[in-house]
Amino acid sequence: MIKTRQTTSGVRYEVRYRDPTGRERSKTFTIKKLAEKYEREQRTEVAKGTWLDNRQATQTFTEFADKWLEERHDLRPRTLELYRSVLKRHLKPTFGALTMAKLSASSAAVRSWNAELAREHPVTAAKAYRLLRQLCSTAVADGIIGRNPCAVKGAGQEHSPERPTATVAEVTALADAMPAGGLRLLILLAAWCQLRRGELLGLERRDFDLLHGKVTIERSVNYVAGGRRVGPPKTEAGIRTLALPPHLLSDVEDHLHHVGPDGTAPVFTGPQGRPVRPHTLWQFFLEARQSIGRPDLTMHDLRHSGLTWSAAAGATPAELMRRAGHKSSDAAMRYQHATSDRDAALAEALSAMARMAEVSSASRPGIGTTPESVG
Repeated sequence: MIKTRQTTSGVRYEVRYRDPTGRERSKTFTIKKLAEKYEREQRTEVAKGTWLDNRQATQTFTEFADKWLEERHDLRPRTLELYRSVLKRHLKPTFGALTMAKLSASSAAVRSWNAELAREHPVTAAKAYRLLRQLCSTAVADGIIGRNPCAVKGAGQEHSPERPTATVAEVTALADAMPAGGLRLLILLAAWCQLRRGELLGLERRDFDLLHGKVTIERSVNYVAGGRRVGPPKTEAGIRTLALPPHLLSDVEDHLHHVGPDGTAPVFTGPQGRPVRPHTLWQFFLEARQSIGRPDLTMHDLRHSGLTWSAAAGATPAELMRRAGHKSSDAAMRYQHATSDRDAALAEALSAMARMAEVSSASRPGIGTTPESVG
């Protein structure tokens, strides 16, 4: 409850009240009427749910963002690293010195910043905008600012160009171009089992069940500041057991002969016998893709290619979601464009059936002929 009382000195008036979070606050005045006016305003704002913490609104965006990141214990190391990078490179240079109150009133500045960044780097602009919007949404929820300045329609949506797709023959050639030591299998699993890089680097001997032709994905390895981090896959749906395409079984069996006997032995190692690092893998991959004339391919494009092949083979969205470890059908639907090629093949097959029917009917008297032509 808000109360106004004269202090013991008799010359100042103090307004005490509890904010919507239950925290007790106070403010003093030398004029009673001003104290009473402030009391009425705070009472009204608390009742309407529009109360704001004006003292926190004077902190800078940099101060707020740093504290927000510090408290986000739910973020994966790679996500935390990405957020820090986006803040440092794209958000703090423009908004870092602004108070949260001024940022809240800067919709026009946010729109101009987003438009300028999107002209050169549309995907980066979408990522940065989403992070800024998320930060400001938290500030609104905490009663620090009254409105979110991120009001650019569609600015958080990524419109990436179509990823390149490799053919089966190109993936085989790429795998053959990788150095000795087992990275050939890594390329094949990336495409045929549609595994993410972190999932591949996290594979251990115990994850393979050759008797039943399956591989289990239950961990992912990422390298961030501080070294190697082992954790669960990117999403909860990423924990999955997949059937190995039968043509890969001999490759897997041969490779496991060179893997340590312990169940936790890493499947893919570098030249020194330690778990292969992303940088080492990327250097080998760069040379291999150049040697087959596909310098445009990335490691993720192998996963994309495999999912595209699966869609062309008739996989449903639910099957694509399970195989890819997606938690949303939106991601799986990206690969449904591949069914247009399959649809054309089906149309050709239908025409072939029609042609066979015509030949069959023409060979039987009385079917497809006029009475005059018989006899």
